[in-house]
Amino acid sequence: MTFDIVPPDAIADGRATDAYFDRTETTLEHAGKNPHVVAEVTADQFPTGEFELLAGVKDAAHLLEGLPVDVDAIPEGTLFDGGPVLRIEGDYRDFARYETSLLGFLSHASGVATAALEVRRAAPDSQVLSFGARHVHPSIAAMVERSALVGGLDGFSHVAAGDVIGREAGGTMPHALLICFGRGNQEAGWRAFDDAVDEDVPRVALCDTYSDEKDEVIRAVEALGDDLDSVRLDTTSSRRGDFRHIVREVRWELDARDRGDVDIFLSGGLGPADLRELRDVADGFGVGGHVSNADPVDFALDIVALEGEPAAKRGKLSGKKDVYRTRDGGHHVGLSSRPGPTGGTSLFDPLLRDGELVQSFSIEDAADRALDDADRVGFRAADE
Repeated sequence: MTFDIVPPDAIADGRATDAYFDRTETTLEHAGKNPHVVAEVTADQFPTGEFELLAGVKDAAHLLEGLPVDVDAIPEGTLFDGGPVLRIEGDYRDFARYETSLLGFLSHASGVATAALEVRRAAPDSQVLSFGARHVHPSIAAMVERSALVGGLDGFSHVAAGDVIGREAGGTMPHALLICFGRGNQEAGWRAFDDAVDEDVPRVALCDTYSDEKDEVIRAVEALGDDLDSVRLDTTSSRRGDFRHIVREVRWELDARDRGDVDIFLSGGLGPADLRELRDVADGFGVGGHVSNADPVDFALDIVALEGEPAAKRGKLSGKKDVYRTRDGGHHVGLSSRPGPTGGTSLFDPLLRDGELVQSFSIEDAADRALDDADRVGFRAADE
């Protein structure tokens, strides 16, 4: 069976490129040209006040590893606002064909990580999981789930993605499981799950399949007793009514039965505004499309210096640049040959030297950096 997926070896070999880069290489080779350049990956040239979170650096580094180039980048999990996020220095033909994949790695992952950070900040004290892999092509599920973790989410649902990134996926039951037991037999489904699934898997009963949430939660408590860890409400938006009021009713009924230990977990088309509205009445959330369907960051790669001299096309800023974070959380862009702002710290770190990787990658470190940086710069979701 053949899927419409570009294989990893095509990416590594530079075949995952736009055709005009092939033509460019042919033309430059014919002309005997291979100039030494500095090229920078940027979204906005100047700060705009709207921060985004950098992700995808690990894949970008491995793409360029082994090429005779030097690469600097801001660390994964750093918020940026204008100016370059990655810089390549070397002979142009040595890396030209990799531009398409490089931008794809950074653009898509950064969009997902930024959206994940939005929901993380919307419910900072709640458990928030990534449930959106079903909305994207399965070949990029690992990118989605890794980027969600970089953005600060606590876990994810996609099994194969977990195999790739070395983390275990989580999840309990869909409506389909309960439907398989037939209308009115939800108890049989909950009990079967409890009997069948490994003990280390939380007992989270899905409680909105056929009747209202309050009724099914009470029935789940009676069916599973002390084995019940949580209830999940996945009610579609067309059926919710006042969802906050429903959740408060459910909490009341749990407390009335001395089951305050049972957590309430919510999912189903939720975004940052929903989490801000519900975070004081729910214990956790599963977020899908807001994270997985995030728009990629519109990065571009541009030559900014040619044979040591400033050079850039119209609309781009010439010269090798650096970016800085100041104590007040400001993001600043300047020429690397000039002093940075007073009190500013350069965000660039070496990534590759003559093609050799000089940096390691940790999801935990990136996530910690993202949350710390979000506090520093006052990161806010687009709808705040």
